[in-house]
Amino acid sequence: MEPTIKILTLIRHAKSSWKDPTLPDWDRPLNKRGRRDAPMMGERLAAREAYADLLITSSAVRAVATAEAIAEAIEYPADDIVLDERLYGADEFEILEVVQDLDDAWERVMLVGHNPGLTDLVNALSPTEIDNLPTCGIVELTYDTERWALVGRVDPVAVDYDYPKKEPG
Repeated sequence: MEPTIKILTLIRHAKSSWKDPTLPDWDRPLNKRGRRDAPMMGERLAAREAYADLLITSSAVRAVATAEAIAEAIEYPADDIVLDERLYGADEFEILEVVQDLDDAWERVMLVGHNPGLTDLVNALSPTEIDNLPTCGIVELTYDTERWALVGRVDPVAVDYDYPKKEPG
C-alpha cells in the first residue's frame, strides 16, 4: 500500500496597494505588481502540475484577489474558494490550527494568507529558514502522513520555495 501524502501550499497574498490611506487594511486591493504577480505565480504552479483539492484564503480583499488569480491558473473553481476570517492577522499558531483542523479527505490544500504569520509558520515547519516570505511567495510542504493534525509534529519530506523575483529553472 502506498503511503498517503498531504501537500500544504502556503501562499502570501500578492503586493497590495497603499494608494488610498483612508481604506481599512482589510479592504486594500492588489496594486499593479500584485495583479501581475498573482497570475504569473499561478501559471508557475500550473506548469508544475500543482493543483488543489481545497483552496482556502484569508477574507481580506488582497488575499481573495490572489486566491482567485491562482485558482484561475490552476483551473480550480472560483466558487469553491473557502474564505476563512481566522487567517486575517493570524499568527503562526492560529494558521497551524486551521491546517490541523482540515478534513483528512483533502490531500492537497493551498492556503493564502499574510505575514508575519506565514513566514513564522514556514520557519516552524520547514528545515530551511527564510527571512521573509515575499508577497506572492509560495512554499509547498509535502508530508508523508494521512492526517493534517500531524502537520507541525512531523517533518515535511519535501519543501519547494518559489517567489516572483526568483529566476526560473
